[in-house]
Amino acid sequence: MAEVRLDNQTLLHIGLFEKITRVRIRDCVEMDDKIIFMVDNGWITKAVGKNGENVSKLRKALDKTIQIIEHSDDPQQFVRSVFHPYGVESVELETRGNQIHATVKVNPVLKAKAIGKQGRNLKIFRDIISRHHDIQSVSVS
Repeated sequence: MAEVRLDNQTLLHIGLFEKITRVRIRDCVEMDDKIIFMVDNGWITKAVGKNGENVSKLRKALDKTIQIIEHSDDPQQFVRSVFHPYGVESVELETRGNQIHATVKVNPVLKAKAIGKQGRNLKIFRDIISRHHDIQSVSVS
């Protein structure tokens, strides 16, 4: 698992998230148009807020798309959480040589969005997954 370093801007966003949601952050990844916040297992409902009100407040305050994922010690469940917005149908883990690979089957209509332009989303999701679990590669089917 990789060492996580957060810049000052990300730390400010984490502070705002924790102030609005009253939920502690486990990790945060920021992109140009989106911020992914990770909360501990069992806290996602509180983090999202009633009818998604916390996500709406964060979206307005930060002017970015907000995704909240739930950490899990179970690698399959964690991968499922990362890809949740794309209608996960299954997650398979397999060992290839000395690496663990995850294949995520998502709703076919949402597959292109899960991968993102030039594979951008997939790369970000792969980074998040490898930061928290011993999974080195991820593909979407």
